[in-house]
Amino acid sequence: MENEATGAGPDPCVALFCRHLETERNASRHTIVNYARDIAQFARLTWGDGGQRPAPWKDVDRFAARRFLVAIQKAGGAAATAGRKLASLRSFFKFLEREEVVERNPFSGLRAPKRPRRLPEILSVAEVQRLLAAPLRAWRRRRGDGDAADAAAECAALRDTAILESLYSTGARVSEIAGVTEGDVDLLGGVVKVRGKGKKERLCPLGGPACRALRAAMAAARALWPRPAGQSRLARVFLNRRGRPLSVRSVERMMKTCLREAGLNPGLSPHALRHSFATHMLDAGADLRCVQELLGHSSLSTTQLYTHVSVERLKKVYEDTHPRA
Repeated sequence: MENEATGAGPDPCVALFCRHLETERNASRHTIVNYARDIAQFARLTWGDGGQRPAPWKDVDRFAARRFLVAIQKAGGAAATAGRKLASLRSFFKFLEREEVVERNPFSGLRAPKRPRRLPEILSVAEVQRLLAAPLRAWRRRRGDGDAADAAAECAALRDTAILESLYSTGARVSEIAGVTEGDVDLLGGVVKVRGKGKKERLCPLGGPACRALRAAMAAARALWPRPAGQSRLARVFLNRRGRPLSVRSVERMMKTCLREAGLNPGLSPHALRHSFATHMLDAGADLRCVQELLGHSSLSTTQLYTHVSVERLKKVYEDTHPRA
């Protein structure tokens, strides 16, 4: 990978670290690029655009690390952004310490700004039902008006319904659902295999409505774009109008359209269905560790956020209904 930290040509330490991320930590390309970008920003702030090449990483001390944190805050970076950048540099210097390039990690023990607790926006069960019905309702209305009555339009409506049903049924991330292949879907068993962060695979249960929606969408896609024998299992389930894999950005745009159709906030992202899935499961009495496994969280503390969402909803119901609240 080209080194953004030096601006021209690969810095050997950064290149080695990127290979470490790819081969030993099984990091995605997106993650590696973000790490490299954060290291580049630190290098520019420390030595300027015309700094030494390769960069003198062994000369970095705790004062340089603190200056970097202050610079991020002065630039208006959010606490979450500062925390991510510090984590990137901490990991990089931990690797350099392991490789005996530096004697100690200057970012070790440096605390990021405290992040404010923000409860995720969720949809009620009734709102989710309105959203899930939106793609086919919009298609039927256009068909009644004499517009977009072709097979491709119907296929798109079936596809969008299947995407929304799958997101809510599994609680998976939008990137996980967008990357599903036909071989990942087991409609008889009612499960789908998804690939999460760190390329970790997990099985997610599919409810009856999601299975029916996927069956209809896959049948419509096969009719429009027949697949060669033996290749269907590797084919993506969700395709665009040209028969190519649907991108995450396209799913996000589709959901905004469906949110408007359902009379809901179009500013919500597909992640709102993941939040809603977890909250509705916990509200109905699901075990926290089961929800953790379903969401693919490595830490239980991440899943515990949704218990706070449930408590806040209970408090609101109490305040709205109790005569002496």
